[in-house]
Amino acid sequence: MPLNSNESLRIVSLISIGKHPQSGRERRADQDARAVELGLALSKDRLTVLHVGDAEQAALRQYAGMGLDEIQVLEAPSQADALIPLTDYMQEHAPTIILTGVRAESGESSGMVPYLLAEKLGWPMVPRIADIVSINDGMAEVLQALPRGQRRVIKVALPFIASVDTAAPEARQSAFGPASRAALTTQICAVETDDVAVKWAEAPARKRPKRLKIIKAKTAAERFKAATAKPQGESGKVLIKESDQEKAQEILNLLVEEKVFR
Repeated sequence: MPLNSNESLRIVSLISIGKHPQSGRERRADQDARAVELGLALSKDRLTVLHVGDAEQAALRQYAGMGLDEIQVLEAPSQADALIPLTDYMQEHAPTIILTGVRAESGESSGMVPYLLAEKLGWPMVPRIADIVSINDGMAEVLQALPRGQRRVIKVALPFIASVDTAAPEARQSAFGPASRAALTTQICAVETDDVAVKWAEAPARKRPKRLKIIKAKTAAERFKAATAKPQGESGKVLIKESDQEKAQEILNLLVEEKVFR
């Protein structure tokens, strides 16, 4: 991967605390780990891994176990707006490339951080990249992941922000030795509380109700036959002489059985 020989090239990978989809335990976020992996492939010596939050979170050591010597942490409470300290840090240190995941695995998970940060800095934003092919003469060739396995090469001027897709190379395993030896450098920064997020309540997502099987019919006769016929292999009732109340009750029972109503 050709790199610009300019020593001013600096890469920052933003990381967040992930959440395992089955157990719910904290872990390194998959897409953020891929962003770190891409940064390591570009240049380990020019890579800075940055987190906004609590330096005591154990999941940060999983990133360090990828072979990092240091992780920089901007100390901030959980309800703080991460955009403000990130903007201040980038304006002070002037990196060349900022890599992020597409979205976080916990919290709002809106995926808006790279877009808002790019707007604040006035930089171009390239979504869902799979690789950075080359960097030369102030321009980068970026391989963007498209639906159905397609790829597209985009040329973008430095500096820029890119979100790393799951099509990017998988992150290497985290080793315990490097994870325990890496330094977590903390920095106090100015933060503001996200007043809107404070009022939110998080709860596990509910299962969506099952969709009713709808039979498409072109004519009225076909629709009547589909409505009155007993489905093969399924229990059902044909109500003709019953009262309207009994028919309504059977419809309600079906909706409850199909979990449309609770």
